[in-house]
Order: sequence, then structure tokens, then C-alpha cells
Amino acid sequence: MLDQQALNTQNVVVNTTQEELNLDSFEGYELISVEENDVFNQSVFPLLREEKNLLVLIDPAHEENFARVARSASRPKFPTEYSQIFVLTKNLDPSSIQLKVTNQVEKEELKNVVAMIPGKSLKDEYVVFGGHYDHLGIRSMGEGQDSIFNGANDNAAGTTAVIMLAKYFKELQNNERTLIFVAFTAEESGGFGSTYFSRQLDPDQVVAMFNIEMIGTDSKWGPNSAYITGFEKSSMGEILQKNLEGSKFRFEPDPYPQQNLFYRSDNATLAALGVPAHTISTSKMEEPPNDEPNYHKASDEIETLDMANMTEVIKAIALSSESIISGKDTPTRVEKLN
Repeated sequence: MLDQQALNTQNVVVNTTQEELNLDSFEGYELISVEENDVFNQSVFPLLREEKNLLVLIDPAHEENFARVARSASRPKFPTEYSQIFVLTKNLDPSSIQLKVTNQVEKEELKNVVAMIPGKSLKDEYVVFGGHYDHLGIRSMGEGQDSIFNGANDNAAGTTAVIMLAKYFKELQNNERTLIFVAFTAEESGGFGSTYFSRQLDPDQVVAMFNIEMIGTDSKWGPNSAYITGFEKSSMGEILQKNLEGSKFRFEPDPYPQQNLFYRSDNATLAALGVPAHTISTSKMEEPPNDEPNYHKASDEIETLDMANMTEVIKAIALSSESIISGKDTPTRVEKLN
């Protein structure tokens, strides 16, 4: 009950990882009101990410959007002691509450795979090479249909690049800065692997991050080319291009800014902390028929990959990163997100 209003699954949404919540007062919860004329998206969805206990009272004028909160609250999340309770109500100034919530919480252990080559003279400065190893798993596609989403391009191609680069730099053994190689889990379900990884590092010590995503097909410019997301946000792209002068390969700025790719992959959490963390990709993110025909489909199989071109992309990353690894070049920082 909220004063005299009955509370049920039609007018209450709880964003929590607790198996049970019992409220008989407002103690420990901050009350927030979302009034009739407030902008729903701006007022409500940011609250799902707050690290505090909230009781959010939403005017019924927003009833059509209320179900969207339930969908967002049901998505996977890290364990937290905090909960956000959203109530659809005309009573934006209640005096009492009686609410018991019971949840079925499923816990799943996820793992990043990480390796490191210590630096020589600049051990406390890190260069990260990463790519996610998860994809969409198994989905029912109907009788007789392929139900296994292998993710050859998205992102076994990027994971392969990380492994090959680790092998290459281990054989060279000439890195002045420490190199970290990471295969991220759970990119497709919300970037959980890279978010957790970012929290384990001091971002001020991370000089650069190369996130490698979907490099198994030709880019829109054809062979021997790839693009860098957020090219204009740091000097990293310029450094990489300079190091490839005289070669047949070229890095281009992201041609799909409307897709906001810079904040849609595993570079995003480090970039938000100010790290020059960029994604390198060849994926065509345009409208059909000019997009990637196998993107997020069971047909994303190894046979669709251009191995020769993928090899050139990996070589280009290895060569272009050398001045950053040696300590000769340091990219400018990305502006932090508040």
C-alpha cells in the first residue's frame, strides 16, 4: 500500500538484485517525483543507473511508457546493495508505504580472459588490446534451421586479432610500456566484461586502448582499410596513420557517426573515464543492402570471412601501435563523461 493505494505488478517496477525487499517506511530511500509535464526518458531512465536507494513516484500521465521501465529493470546487471522502486501513482507526496517484493534472482559467473606482457622502462603505463569473445548463443529459429549463432565476424575475428597481437609482441619482447590483452565477456548483453575490467585499472595509467571489433570483411573503402571510432576525440588515429605512411593500408575516421559506435562497444567504459580508447573495425553499418548481411545472424560463419584482408588489418594494428608501445607517442586524452 502507498497510503490507501494498493500496490501490485501493474503499478510497481523494482530494479534490484535483492531476492527480497520489505518496506514499511521511507527510511533509507530518497523520494523522487516525476510529474505530468516532465520528460519521461530524461527523468526516469538515468535513475536505473543510480547507486542509491530510490522510490520514484511517477504520474499516471506516463502510463504508456511505464512498461519500458520494467523491460529495462529486467535486464542483466551487476550485484548491488541498492534498489530503485518505481510506482505509478497520482500520490506524489505519500505519508506511508507497505511493500513486500520477492524476486527470482539468477546468478551467473562470467569471465574475462586477460594476459599481460610487462613493460621495460614504463611498467606503470598500460596499452590495452581487447575484443569481446561472446556472441548471441543458441536461439530457436524453427525446425530444420541453424540455431547456433557462431559470431565468426562478431567477434571471433577481433578475438583472433588479440591473440595474434599477443603472440607477436611476446616474440618481439621490446615493449617499453606494459601490454594488456583481454578477451571480454558479455559485450552483447550490456558490456559487463569491459565494465568490470575498467574498474580494475587506474584509468590515468592507461595510455591507449585498441578495441578490435568485426574485422572479417572488407570496409566500405575496400581492402587494406579500416575505420577508427571516435577518431576526432583524441590524437590516437593520427598517430596510427602516421606510423603507416608508405604502406598500402589506411585508417579512416568512422563513416557512421549516426550509429554512435564509439559508445557501443568495449572501448566505451574506458573512454568515458578519459582513456583514448577506440574501436577498430571494417564492419559496414549502413542500411540494407549495403550493410553486413550476416550481422547478428546464424549465417555469421567462418566461410564468410576474408582471411587475407583480416590479416592485413591485424598487421596494420601491430605496425601502427609501435610508437605508442615504445613510449615515443602518447595519444591525447578523451574528454571524460560526467
